[in-house]
Amino acid sequence: MTFDEKLFIERLFAQDAPFEALAEELWNYQRVSNPVIREFVDRLGWEGPVSIPIEFFKEKTLKAGEFQSEAIFQSSGTTGQQTSKHHVKSLKLYEQNLLHGFNHAFPKKEYKILALLPSYLERNNSSLVYMVNSWIESFGLPGSGFFLYNFEELKIALQSAILAKEPILIIGVSFALLDFVDAFPISIPKDSIVIETGGMKGRKKEMIRSELHAVLQKGFGIGKIHSEYGMTEMMSQAYTREDGRFVPAPTLRVWTSDFHLQKLKAPPGKSGRLHLIDLANIHSCAFIATDDIGRVYEDGSFEVLGRIDTAELRGCNLMYI
Repeated sequence: MTFDEKLFIERLFAQDAPFEALAEELWNYQRVSNPVIREFVDRLGWEGPVSIPIEFFKEKTLKAGEFQSEAIFQSSGTTGQQTSKHHVKSLKLYEQNLLHGFNHAFPKKEYKILALLPSYLERNNSSLVYMVNSWIESFGLPGSGFFLYNFEELKIALQSAILAKEPILIIGVSFALLDFVDAFPISIPKDSIVIETGGMKGRKKEMIRSELHAVLQKGFGIGKIHSEYGMTEMMSQAYTREDGRFVPAPTLRVWTSDFHLQKLKAPPGKSGRLHLIDLANIHSCAFIATDDIGRVYEDGSFEVLGRIDTAELRGCNLMYI
């Protein structure tokens, strides 16, 4: 059966088809159209969907079908590390999915969006910077924008938003948010959204997430800090809810396996290697075995507990719960 990309996307966002049915359809397409997946599966001799090691985004060109990439997102990495590259056929699809996932997690309205992402702004091809810029263009109030190390300007922008009673959304890399509240602690409205993206980038000592959130809660004068789970290799994201567990976007499914035997699925609540099925990854690879350790629960929510020892340290989500 021929894969109808347009119809698949319509069904994906309409959410009128079971996730499992869409996953099977996408697997059958990528199994044939992505040479890397085809060779990997043939060598294993396995039937059915197989998670592709996330390292393949560093070592191979993962494309389902022939196309000219509208963007090539690239992961962060320290000196000497090989970075991941994600070939994106359609930025329109990426933007549509970003909004779909955000509106699944947070109230749908306009926000004063203030982004503190210095380490990402200092390099090209960051999917995170593209995501936040898309938010700003889609539902950002006037005055929304990015801040490098200009904390004084961020403080003034926050004070202006508070005075104007504008809904506030702050997103930032962990070390920069910590530096800001250390320099300019400020009480923002209780219903403000603060999202940390993880990672200290070697700028500060790693902290457990609860400790990080406690410092940020005090610094911003609010009772809740959110975390974002997303990677260069993904088109979808997950955000934490009140109990601290990540809730995947409707286009994303997470499961765990035994650390060494990926076909041995771990029961709910048991730690293991995290696997992703990202249905928005139509044009690359939707089935990924990550290097993260976590737990997945009956309701589909999950926790990230750390990294597999043999995995390279990466820029995002290096914290341990």
